[in-house]
Amino acid sequence: MAIATPEVYNEMIDRAKAGKFAYPAVNITSSQTITAALQGFAEAESDGIIQVSVGGAEYGSGSTIKDRVAGSLALAAYAAEVAKNYPITVAIHTDHCTKQNLDSWVRPLLAIEAEQVKAGKNPTFQSHMFDGSNIPLDENLVIAAELLELSQAARTILEIEVGVVGGEEDGHTAEINDKLYTTAEDGLATVAALGAGEKGRYLTALTFGNVHGVYKPGAVKLRPSILAEIQKTVGDKIGKENPFDLVFHGGSGSTEAEIAEAVDNGVIKMNIDTDTQYAFSRPVADHFFKNYDGVLKVDGEVGNKKAYDPRAWGKLAEAGMAQRIVEAAQQLRSAGHKL
Repeated sequence: MAIATPEVYNEMIDRAKAGKFAYPAVNITSSQTITAALQGFAEAESDGIIQVSVGGAEYGSGSTIKDRVAGSLALAAYAAEVAKNYPITVAIHTDHCTKQNLDSWVRPLLAIEAEQVKAGKNPTFQSHMFDGSNIPLDENLVIAAELLELSQAARTILEIEVGVVGGEEDGHTAEINDKLYTTAEDGLATVAALGAGEKGRYLTALTFGNVHGVYKPGAVKLRPSILAEIQKTVGDKIGKENPFDLVFHGGSGSTEAEIAEAVDNGVIKMNIDTDTQYAFSRPVADHFFKNYDGVLKVDGEVGNKKAYDPRAWGKLAEAGMAQRIVEAAQQLRSAGHKL
């Protein structure tokens, strides 16, 4: 079914919210990781979201070029073409754009998409994330309101972050402390600034102890119940049940129980990056260790072309990442719920 149209993307979100499941949102950096994501979604019979970070976008343009707009468009174009052959629907998203990167990344993409819409076409991306977690909430929401208006013109959905996700991702670092927990007051301020859908749809990453990366058990204190508290407080205030379409950031390493509770409380999208990176790389390491004298020309020998052919280990990497996505879809209950 290929890439979601704006209408289909809205339908995907509505179905997830009504059915209490969430889509795996998988960070991609190359044609191989896009292929792996599509393969995983197809095997799980789940629709999904592929997303590109600022570093992934730069890498996609060429590691010596680092043009984040060109890289974003190139990865999206590849995905749009190859997704036609998979029996699932995929949305394309930009992930974690901080304030300092807006003018060189998301704003230009929104401008391109606004022109596409004027020409009667669908936008290249279906949603964009503004990460204002490293600036005061008032400033975060002022910028988010401006971007929400631009998103309307581009027929895209805005994702915002209210609260702080700990750890590090693409150079953005946050400490692990009490700021990792969004409050009900933060939720009320968000609705006051952005509305509850009447100004345009947006996804909200409320934080409940989330941390990027992988940590040993006990290091991260997730409290998914915070999501229910905020949904109820804001919902009671504006007369709308579960007003937020929620996103789970820093989900790698979370327990099945934590994931289930978050989804029950309105999460419709969960970001997965660290775990899929490992799942992609692990089979490659295994292949190279087991075929050491084939991938290298040891002691003057010629090696084994079948061992060092990038397709040999590339297929293994894709299969490993795809399997981790199947696992995620099962945990998030999206498996078997494709459109």
